[in-house]
Amino acid sequence: MAGGEGRRAGTEMPKQFVKLLGIPMLWWSVMAFHEEDPETEISIVMHPGFFDDYDIMLSELPRGVSGIRVRLVAGGRTRGESVANGILALPDTRGSLIAVHDAARPMLTPALAARAWRCAAENGTAVPVCPVTDSLRELTADGSRAADRSRFVAVQTPQVFRADILHAAYRLEERPEFTDDASRVEASGVRITLTDGDPSNMKVTNPADFSLAEALLGRRNSR
Repeated sequence: MAGGEGRRAGTEMPKQFVKLLGIPMLWWSVMAFHEEDPETEISIVMHPGFFDDYDIMLSELPRGVSGIRVRLVAGGRTRGESVANGILALPDTRGSLIAVHDAARPMLTPALAARAWRCAAENGTAVPVCPVTDSLRELTADGSRAADRSRFVAVQTPQVFRADILHAAYRLEERPEFTDDASRVEASGVRITLTDGDPSNMKVTNPADFSLAEALLGRRNSR
């Protein structure tokens, strides 16, 4: 999913095209999925207004990372419509799995992708999560109160589902509480299975996040 404008990131171009170590942010995830399994069908979903930017991005990719085959899909007015467009564009293969990942999470590793694929193959669903380390407070009518953080986890992507489960979930009407694919699948009556996420699998949202993501990628690639 690479359709957002990324206004909070404070960049002139959509944040998914901002380069980290010379490679556009969205392409780091493409490379991770491809490295985990070169046979994986990869679709990039984005607003049609960014298609020209995408073509320029492809032409400027460094040699050695530009040969990965991907499918470009036009996004919709909302994230839900964009995901629906993306899954409809994929081959209808019986028993296949579909992973939905945010281009704003460039720290995806092949190991995390493999873990999510395995979990979904066994359970039909896989949602990577990490423990919450910050203290939490719950907003109340009178102000707020401390919340037990051991009862909560932070949700990441890629979220992976058996194709028939995800298709059924996207036949539901849009609701405000559908903030990710797991919430939609859960509303369709399917139980969500959690798997271990990766604390470094951060989402780039604010201007300072670019420097942090680039530093993490540099450290990981130097090993």
